[in-house]
Amino acid sequence: MTIIVRYHEIALKGRNRPFFVDRLAGNLRQALSDLPGVDVRPLSARVSVEVGDDAPWDTVRARVGSVFGVANFSRAQPVPADLEALKRAALDGVRAASFSSFRVTTRRSDKSFPRNSAEIDRELGAAIHEATGVRVDLEHPELTVWVEVLRDRILLSFAKYAGPGGFPVGTSGRVMALLSGGIDSPVAAWRMMKRGCRAVLTHFHAFPLQDRSTIDKTRELARILTRWQLRTRLLLVPFGPVQQAVVAACPAPLRVVLYRRFMIRIAEALARRHRARALVTGESLGQVASQTLDNMIVIGEAARLPVLRPLVGMDKEEITEQARRIGTFGVSTLPDQDCCQLFVPRHPATAARREEVERAEEALDVPVLVAAAVEGAAEERFEFPGPTGSR
Repeated sequence: MTIIVRYHEIALKGRNRPFFVDRLAGNLRQALSDLPGVDVRPLSARVSVEVGDDAPWDTVRARVGSVFGVANFSRAQPVPADLEALKRAALDGVRAASFSSFRVTTRRSDKSFPRNSAEIDRELGAAIHEATGVRVDLEHPELTVWVEVLRDRILLSFAKYAGPGGFPVGTSGRVMALLSGGIDSPVAAWRMMKRGCRAVLTHFHAFPLQDRSTIDKTRELARILTRWQLRTRLLLVPFGPVQQAVVAACPAPLRVVLYRRFMIRIAEALARRHRARALVTGESLGQVASQTLDNMIVIGEAARLPVLRPLVGMDKEEITEQARRIGTFGVSTLPDQDCCQLFVPRHPATAARREEVERAEEALDVPVLVAAAVEGAAEERFEFPGPTGSR
């Protein structure tokens, strides 16, 4: 089968466009790599994908529809490079469809074809109108007939499926995304992937002070997100010793802010090891006590790398809806023992001041605690399609 992939934002990249298109083509090859007969080739403002006819269309559609950079795509029918052959194939196709208006949209990559795009639109549109009596509507057609004129054939399609848009993963650098077992952080990581970043996922756990449920959830979230970015590294960081040290030496109201500052420091150290250029969190302004503006500022000051918060202006309903769409919501809502629930004070500070936080940290050996957590981090790797959870 033949699929025509179209992109939008990539087309605005000027002289850098070949880099983005090549990465899009490579990601499409990876997403379909376990299917027979895969051949991906960039065309003029399009990408052509060939897959063996015995590959399940539902699988192909789901895979292509999850590759960032794809604006939309169509399953296409190859036709000989002849206008009369195109008319016959188009008429066969529209007779099987029900529609009240249509238009023909042609892209002619082969400029040697004897008709230009506008002429093909007119002649094919006239043939369809004459055969069906259905009116032409160039603005809001119920059916669009897509025509791609290549050097050796014409590709004809009648349906268009939406892709996720954005930029191909791997075109915007690498980030370190802090991943809890909750709803927000997987969405934050996904949104950075959509902008072309590859996300290294970092999860903080309190095992053996708590059970392994949050670790299991995070692995499953990593598997789901890997369907979007194709290759993932998940770092599992033991955080219990840090929490015990904070509880033993620091004022209770500051615990949550101190935990977050340690997470930021540890994630930054791991980011430098993995050549990530920014940190990503799932924070949304005002959603919980640690996410007030004052606390977010104090927490962010623990890092030298930029801290990106793609959800900062979204509310819970918006984030939840996006989690449902990307497939993480069901896993995120499973019960678990998250480390952030351990030793949480009854009245956490909502407007922590830098001076009081730094004074509390003087009671701790911050570099030693950070180094121990970094050295204790375990790495797991995931690939899609293919084996997942390999260490």
